[in-house]
Amino acid sequence: VIVNIIHSVKGYHSRTIRFLNVAFDSSGDSLLAGDQQGNIYVFDLSGNRFSLVQRTMQACTALAFNLRRKTEFLVALADYSIKCFDTETKELVSWVRGHDSSVSSISVHGSGRYAITTSADTAQLWDLDTFQRKRKLNVRHSVGIQKVFFLPLSNTILSCFKDNSVFAWEFDTLHCKYRLPTPVEGSVLLYKVFAVTRDGRIFVAGGKSNRLHLWCLESRKIIRIIQMPAKVRSVRHLEFLPDSFDGGSNQILGVLSQDNIMRFINIETCKLLFDIGSHEEGISTAAISPNGRYIASVMEDGSLNLYSVQALTQEGNKPPPPVFKVEENWSMCTSEPNKLTMRATPGRSERPWKSKGSKIQTRLLKLQANTSLENKENELPGGLNKKRLQALLKGFGEYPAKYRMFVWRSLLQLPENHLAFSSLIDKGIHSAFVNIQNEYPIKSRKLLRVLQRTLSALAHWSAIFGETPYIPLLAFPFVKLFQNNQLICFEVVATVVVNLCQHWFECFPNPPVNVLSMMENVLAHHDKELLHHLIKYNVTSQVYAWPLLETLFSEVLTREEWLKVFDNIFSNHPSYFLMIVVAYIICSRAPLLHCKQTAEFESFFHHRNNLDINVVIKEAYHLVEATPLDIHPQHMLDDFIPLTKGQYPVFNKYPKFIVDYQTQELERIRQDEIEYLRERQIAHELEAKAQEQKAEDEAWYRKHELLREAEEQRRKMLLEEEEKLVEQRQRLAAVKRELKVKELQYLDASRRRFLKYQQEQRQMELKRLDDEIARKAEEQETAATVQDAEVRWVELESQRQLFEQHLIKDQEAVTKEMKEVLDAHRRTVDLEDRLVQRLMEIDREEKQKAQIVSEENLAKAEQKRIEAKWRLQVLQKLRRDDQDREKRYEEIAKLLHDNRVKEAELLKAMREAEEKKWEEVIQKKAQLEEELKAAAAADEHRKQFLEDKMNDALELAEKLHRGDGCSERWHDLEAGCTKGGAELQQVPRSGNICLNDLSASELPSHSKFPNRRRTDLACQEQELMAEVRQLRQKLTSQAQTRHPPTCFQATIWTP
Repeated sequence: VIVNIIHSVKGYHSRTIRFLNVAFDSSGDSLLAGDQQGNIYVFDLSGNRFSLVQRTMQACTALAFNLRRKTEFLVALADYSIKCFDTETKELVSWVRGHDSSVSSISVHGSGRYAITTSADTAQLWDLDTFQRKRKLNVRHSVGIQKVFFLPLSNTILSCFKDNSVFAWEFDTLHCKYRLPTPVEGSVLLYKVFAVTRDGRIFVAGGKSNRLHLWCLESRKIIRIIQMPAKVRSVRHLEFLPDSFDGGSNQILGVLSQDNIMRFINIETCKLLFDIGSHEEGISTAAISPNGRYIASVMEDGSLNLYSVQALTQEGNKPPPPVFKVEENWSMCTSEPNKLTMRATPGRSERPWKSKGSKIQTRLLKLQANTSLENKENELPGGLNKKRLQALLKGFGEYPAKYRMFVWRSLLQLPENHLAFSSLIDKGIHSAFVNIQNEYPIKSRKLLRVLQRTLSALAHWSAIFGETPYIPLLAFPFVKLFQNNQLICFEVVATVVVNLCQHWFECFPNPPVNVLSMMENVLAHHDKELLHHLIKYNVTSQVYAWPLLETLFSEVLTREEWLKVFDNIFSNHPSYFLMIVVAYIICSRAPLLHCKQTAEFESFFHHRNNLDINVVIKEAYHLVEATPLDIHPQHMLDDFIPLTKGQYPVFNKYPKFIVDYQTQELERIRQDEIEYLRERQIAHELEAKAQEQKAEDEAWYRKHELLREAEEQRRKMLLEEEEKLVEQRQRLAAVKRELKVKELQYLDASRRRFLKYQQEQRQMELKRLDDEIARKAEEQETAATVQDAEVRWVELESQRQLFEQHLIKDQEAVTKEMKEVLDAHRRTVDLEDRLVQRLMEIDREEKQKAQIVSEENLAKAEQKRIEAKWRLQVLQKLRRDDQDREKRYEEIAKLLHDNRVKEAELLKAMREAEEKKWEEVIQKKAQLEEELKAAAAADEHRKQFLEDKMNDALELAEKLHRGDGCSERWHDLEAGCTKGGAELQQVPRSGNICLNDLSASELPSHSKFPNRRRTDLACQEQELMAEVRQLRQKLTSQAQTRHPPTCFQATIWTP
């Protein structure tokens, strides 16, 4: 043993303050220890010093000192909270709350950033940077959690439950990686404690048996079962001893058994190496430093031992007995009660790890206390003196607010029975306070929860408190004051009930008449007038005294006044509580004498009044001193009795049979209420089912109504589609008619344009002829008749040749024009064919779209029909509707078939019409060839005619040489020649006009009136020839009038 530390308080009531938990930092050179009063000490093993870093005023249940920030540590307290403090600044860094039961362990991740806190019912993962909860593991109460911790050097979390199940979780995703199989063996081993090697490969579990299970976490199998000696019946703690040279695969395991001895064994050889502790000095819990140099153990007597592993391994199994101890004495009279002084004994200056044999360092830590033997009966826990506190209270009127709670705890001598209180809390909420929020609606849920738990603990402690209606009023001020420490709150209320409420419950369920009578006697002795005034208006002690007693003045005093009053109540005999009630009544004498109605008195004692509380306190002290002994409550009430340590005393100062009967009646009423509520719940469920069935029926009817409406809508849509199809067909027919009309209009316009063009050509020809005739007439007036005749003959010859050339050119032009006409007609026919094909394609696409839409509608209708047929088999009316709908669909299909047949017939008729048109074109071509042949025959005829005329002219010229009537014949010859020339000019034009007429009649191959047009053209040609003859005759008569005929000599024609 290197050092033994005992934290004790010397005085009249000397006692030892027990250490509860220890923890090393990550380096192993600093040790953190916490005691039952909430004091946290840090021991610097390398610097050989220690310091008090925090006073939490609550017992700590778990510690962790290996955070990322080396100066910070976590501590779990008895109020289920976890707080983080800094060892250098000694300040609170942060605190978290989330557990509903005591935290048993704290596991910190290797990075020091995350921590897992474990309680019996839940495990929670915290982020130590933000101190926010990340995840929470909840389990059933029947299973329970043993421990949840991080595996070293990995991101795996192991969770161990009370049913022997062990799960491994991935830290990042919190997904379950694997589960260790339940071991199959004859003996039952319930896992309670666990340990893991530093490399995270070997997992050891032990419990209520002398066997240890060694698991390989890689293969997830048990590799060895170690059986401890027979005197080991169960294992309380397991921890591996680190070694710097084993690479984390620790071989030495420390096993703390039920006999409070910690044995260290080699898990490979299963040999016992050494042990620490004994039956006289047993070990409660232990911790091993990460560097493997020290073992810190909390002993059963509450002291703290520090062992050197090197000395243990060298000197054998049993360590030498300690030759020193550390003592601590506490005196609250000093301003710094936790300031420790150190004194070393002579010859013990060596460092702990360098000591050998008897050269062991001794440290004496002792606080000086000024105690006197004559005041031992006034000594209080924590080094306080009751007489000095009373003197301080009379001098200042109240205790310092900073130390008030500590002074109260010392005055009331609270035992802080954690186990007994936990057993009461574990019983749950008492049935009498399940619905306390209905009677006392408190806004703060935390305050309501603490009040509910405190009252439930009181009711579980003694049944009378579950039936007492005013117990919430009595406990509420203390609950509000101590809501952060439920143990202290419960013990304060219990102490108040045991001492200040003596004889209250003897007349249950009525108010304590005996106590009220004592107060009335005191009031009668000190103020008879006031008592007579109260009796005069039938105001009893239950009106003016009992409200102050049952509420502990919480209704009539402010917080500061109430604290001041109870400073005096807790510092005096329990009878002082009754005296201060009487003092309050006497000090309120003036306003009470003015009250004359019972309601006014009741309101006065239930509301705050303008009263100096210091005067009331002084009056109470005066009543204590001036009241005669025969009526003094001090002789009727017992002295202050604190609660017993370990277990709370039995409280049975009440009529048990009344309470039992009332409890039975209340239980019966509660069962009746439960039965009534159950029946009402059943009725509500039936009503809800009926409403649900009604809603389902209504929904079913609405659904069928919607189906019917949908069917009607579909029918309307089909009708609309049919109407649209008819309209589209009508529009298509109208478009076709418009195209036909436009085609006819185009043909008629082209024909008119061609006729106009021919008429313009003819007018231009007539004008040219008129100009030529006028010009020739002027030129030929002075010419000789012979020359004129010769010129005319030459002219006739040239005209003949020109006519032949023009005839050839006209034939070529007619042929070219016919080719152009045929090409234009062919292009027109091709264009019409493309238009017809395009229209047919558009019609076909429209038909296909209409067919697709109709097919989709038919498919949808068929599907709906099948669904409606499957769903509505029972309804005959809907079946008939389906049949009618099928018939209509068949009619539509038939109509569609008829339409397709008609469309095929239409296409056939169009093809026949096209064939007829081609036949007409062929016929027209044949007619054209015949006409061309006829024109050629006419040309031959004209040539023969011209030759005949020429022969006649020659014969006439010969006769002119012979006879005297030369002039008349010459004129006849001239007239004949002129007429012959006119006919010569008319013949080719007639042929040209005939050819043009043929080409014009051939252009519209499918014209309706070709014969009529030819007739019109022939008539116009005849009229034009007649006008030409008349014009020439007129010109000839004018020439004869101007130049009369002369007699020419006989002329010989030379060839």
